Order: sequence, then C-alpha cells, then structure tokens
Amino acid sequence: MWVPGAGIPSRLTLSAFTRAGRFCVLNSGVARWKDVPAENCRGLYDFHTQLKPDVEFGKLSSRLYKSRSETKRYVTSPRVAETVVRMLRGKRKAGQLILECNPGPGVLTRALLESGARVIALESDKNFIPELKSLGNSVNGRLEVIYCDFFKLDPRNHGMVTPPVMTSDMLFQYLGVKAHPWKKGFPLKVVGILPAKTERNTLWKILHDLYSCSSVYKYGRAELNLFISEKECRKLTANPQTPALYQSLSVLGQTACGIKVVCTEPSSLFDTYAIKGELEKQRHRESLEQNLCFVQLTPHRNLFTGTLTPFNYDVFFHMLRQCFMKRNAKLIDHLPSLSPIDAVHILKQIKKKRM
Repeated sequence: MWVPGAGIPSRLTLSAFTRAGRFCVLNSGVARWKDVPAENCRGLYDFHTQLKPDVEFGKLSSRLYKSRSETKRYVTSPRVAETVVRMLRGKRKAGQLILECNPGPGVLTRALLESGARVIALESDKNFIPELKSLGNSVNGRLEVIYCDFFKLDPRNHGMVTPPVMTSDMLFQYLGVKAHPWKKGFPLKVVGILPAKTERNTLWKILHDLYSCSSVYKYGRAELNLFISEKECRKLTANPQTPALYQSLSVLGQTACGIKVVCTEPSSLFDTYAIKGELEKQRHRESLEQNLCFVQLTPHRNLFTGTLTPFNYDVFFHMLRQCFMKRNAKLIDHLPSLSPIDAVHILKQIKKKRM
C-alpha cells in the first residue's frame, strides 16, 4: 500500500491538484485549498466512476453510443496481422490473455486465435459485434467479445457511465483478473490502434494512469502494444539531440516505460471505418495518411522508488511541464514555482548528496 509522501522530507512533500500550479504543503497528511470545501479538494484520480444501475454488464445497452462522427482505424492486412502475432508470440507465456482493443472486422483477431492465443475482444462499435461473437462460437471459448471501448476506460469526473464506456474494476472483475504486485508483471497484454483524432490526449491519459497506478495499471504492469502515428511516435522516442521533438511527453514516457518501435507500416494497410461499421474515405488526410508505428510500452519494474510514488507523481508532471515551457531558463529560476523551499537551499542539498 502506498503511503502519502513516503520517502520525502515533510517540508518538501507537495501535492498538485487538478488545476495546474495549485500546491499545498502537506504537514499532517491533509491538504486543502482555503477557498474550497474539503469535499471538493480531490486529487487527479479521486473521482470514481460507476456503472448506471439499470445497465447489465453482459447485455448491450439500449442507449446509443454518442460520438462526434468518430472514425477508427483497423488492421485489415493479413500481413500486418501476422507481424503483430509474431511479435506477441515471442514473449507470450502459456495461458496468457491478449486483450484486443476495437478489433473491428476481426482480421487480427483471427490471426491471434490461429496462433493459439486466448483473446478478449473489446469492441466499441455494435455493428462488428455479431460477427465477432459468431467467430467466438467456433473457437471453443478462446474468444470473448465485450461491448467496451478500452481507450475510454475510467473517464475522469463522470459519476455514471454506460457501455461502451465503463470502469476497469468492472471489466477485470467480470474477466476474473486479479491485481498483481507491480514487480511481478501482469498476465495480460493489450494490443490495438490509438484513436486517430485523440491520439495525443490518449497518450497523456495512459501516462497519467500509469504513474498514478490507476485504471488498468491498478492491476499490475500491463504491457501495451499499440499502433501509433509516426508523428507521435517520433515525439515519444525523441531525445535531447532532437529538441524540436523532445518534450515532456518524451521524458515521462521514457522514464515510465521501455519503449520499443517494432515496425512501421503504411496507412494504406489500415482501413478507416465510421462509427456505423461502414468503410469511410480518408477525409482527414493529415492525421490518417501517416505511417503507423507498432510500439511496445512496457512499464519499468523500478519506476516507483522512495521518492516517486503514485501519490506524488503529479508534482513530477508539473515540474516537467514548467521546465519545458521555459527551456532556456536555469534550474534555480524554475525552483521557486515548483517548491516553497528556498531554491538555493535545495541546490545545496542536492550538491551534498552528490558529494
């Protein structure tokens, strides 16, 4: 169990609230804004979503999934599907589950099943579900289809949710997946394609969930195997030698995960479907005509130490963003906005530890 501020001197223990730049010093373990009631002083992930009581998990909701002309990309090339299967097979242990996000027409699903994998298909478009369920009936229980959008698990600041939006607790309890200690890994791998229109925001949500040990990471070090646009992939893997691409997302991603770019495929091998399951022309050329990179994101076993914990990660996020906003500023100029402690004193303490 994580202890608030573990391993941090009491006078340096800070907690960033949901609004950037709002800090309090934690003395007795309680932090409050003076002008905000205590019940509203919640951390970034203190909002717990709940399923509406009239919606059963095993049944499709009668309410339509509302989306602003949402389009999704799907693997429709057998060659790409075989490449993905080969990469996953090399690391897969006996009995390990593959959680496939938005399988759509099921090209990758079939390839995974042919390799002997057990697959949980999370599909957010009802139009694809009947065919996927029909496939599941022919493979002796090795495929389970659930009306769910993986990339919208555990939405922030929403008290009630309806499928395909749901909570990770409900999903994993239904699947019988139990939480595993962080250093022991996780008996499940996730594979999918990041949503084209919300790629950036989805990457940030994944990082927030990872550092806070919430959502899927509440259950262990889940490995994500995702197709990401080449543009975002270059930013995620950038280093200081490429300053135009190197940013806070790069640092946070590389600090938290081992990032491996497995292959790069042209966008022509991925068909784009509208929310009604119909093939759609690529209207958004800039976002949909980029190459897609297949990237493995494996959380580090030693990510959390006596200093960095799921409780205070938001301070680390804020610090990085502040530093990248003023890249040419000196560290001593950044410290006053990051800590109430005198900047010179902090630098002296750092120097003592290095001696």
